[in-house]
Amino acid sequence: MILEDDLNVIAALLARAPLLGERVAQPGEGGTLQSFGLSRERAGVRGNEALDNQRCRKSQLRTGSRRNLFGAENIRTSILLPLLLLALGLLPLSSPAAETASEPGISYKNEKVPSEPLSIHILKIDRSRKDLTFFAPHARGRVLGVGLLAEQARSIPADIGKAIAGVNGDFYLRDVPTFAGDPRGLQIMNGELISGPDTVCVWFDTEQNPHLDEVKGDFVVTWADGSKTPFKLNEQRKPNATVLYTPTYAASTRVSGGRNLVLESPGDGPWLPLQADQTYRAKVREVKTNANAQIPTNMMILSIGPQLLASVPQIEAGATLQISTATTPDLKGARVAIGGGPALLRNGKPFPIAPPAGVSQVWSERSKYERHPRTAFGWSPTHLYMVVVDGRQPGLSVGMKLGELAQYFQKLGCTDAVNLDGGKSSQMWLAGEIRNSPCQGEDTVANSLFVIRKASAQH
Repeated sequence: MILEDDLNVIAALLARAPLLGERVAQPGEGGTLQSFGLSRERAGVRGNEALDNQRCRKSQLRTGSRRNLFGAENIRTSILLPLLLLALGLLPLSSPAAETASEPGISYKNEKVPSEPLSIHILKIDRSRKDLTFFAPHARGRVLGVGLLAEQARSIPADIGKAIAGVNGDFYLRDVPTFAGDPRGLQIMNGELISGPDTVCVWFDTEQNPHLDEVKGDFVVTWADGSKTPFKLNEQRKPNATVLYTPTYAASTRVSGGRNLVLESPGDGPWLPLQADQTYRAKVREVKTNANAQIPTNMMILSIGPQLLASVPQIEAGATLQISTATTPDLKGARVAIGGGPALLRNGKPFPIAPPAGVSQVWSERSKYERHPRTAFGWSPTHLYMVVVDGRQPGLSVGMKLGELAQYFQKLGCTDAVNLDGGKSSQMWLAGEIRNSPCQGEDTVANSLFVIRKASAQH
C-alpha cells in the first residue's frame, strides 16, 4: 500500500531530479509507444459511450492513485519513478513483460507502457505444433445467448481437446434482448455453419492455416419451378427477407407473420449439421403460419417474410426444394471461422491511424480512430497471436486506436491481423482465469476463439 509519506518523498525527489542529471532516451529503448513503432500522439478516454464511462468509474477509482504516478510524460519521470518505487519496496523485482510459457507451444506476456499508459496482453502460439488447434464456441451452444469465456471454454467437446487459452470473438447483437447473442458475421463451430458472413472474418482451412477474407455468402433456395430466392441464416427475420433456421439457432424462430416451411431430409444426401459450400435437398414436411414456430430436432425452418409471399411459389407439404450455402472463397471443409473487422493488417498493409477525409462521425466509424479496449488476432509465418489491450482505465491503460494496434502487430512480425469485438467485451482467458483488466469487469460475450490442445495429444 502506498502511504502519504511515501508519496511526499517521491514528489520531493522528482522535483529535484534535474540536479541529479536529466536522462536522455537512446534510440531503440523501450518504454514508449515509439519503441513499438506506434504513433506518439497521446489521447485520453474520449468519445466513449456515456454508459460505458459510467460503468468504468469503479475501475478508474481503483487505479486513480496510480494515475498521477504513472501518467507522467517526461522521460525523467518514467525512468526515475520505477527506481524510487522499487527502493521503497512498492514495485516487484520481476518484469511484468516477461514471457512465460503457459503450455508447450504457447507463451503469454503482459507488456506495459507506463508513459501512455498501456497494458497489452499477448498470447503467442507456435504454428508448427500439430497438437494444437482452434475452436470457435458460441455461448450455450446456440446462436442466441451470451456467456462467460470460462463457460464457453468448458463447453468445448472433450473429444476435440482441452481449452488452453482464448479471447472474446465477433461483435454481436445485444440491444434487443430477444435476439441477444446473434453474431454480426460468419461463424463456423466445429464444422457447423451457424451464422452467415457479413464482413471480414478469420477461417482455418483443412491444414489448419489461417485466412483473412471478406467472405461472401450466396445462400439461395431453388424452388420446384426453378426460381430462386436468396436467404439469410439464423437471424432475426425482417418482413422483406427469407431466413433459414437450424436447431442450433434456438428452440424457436422468435418471429411472427409470413410463412414457415418445416424442412426434413428426403432420406438421401447430406443433411444437418449445416455446412458451408454445400447443396442440400429438402422435403417440406408441413407449412405453418403461426408466430414463433418451434424448430424440431434434425429439421430446419425456412421462414418467408410477409412482403415476399407474393413473389415466391405456393408451396405445399411434400414438395422438394434445394438449398445452397455457397461462399466465396470456398469454405468447404472448414471447421473453424469467426467474424470481426475491420482488417488491421492484410498482406502487410496496415489500417490507417488518421481518419480519411469526410469519415462519418457515427460511433461505429469514429471509434476506429479513438483509443478503446481492443481484442485482435493475427499471424506471422511462424506464430499466431491473440492480443488484448486494456482501455478506458486512465491509471492503467487508455487503449489503442485501430491504426496503433495494426502497427503493434507489424512489430510482432505479423502479415495479417483482424480486429475483434472490443470495449467491455475485450477479455483474455488463460489457465482458468481472465488475465487482463476488462473495463467493466469479467463480462458475458456471444462467442470466442480458443486455442485447444487436441484430445489425441493428451494421452
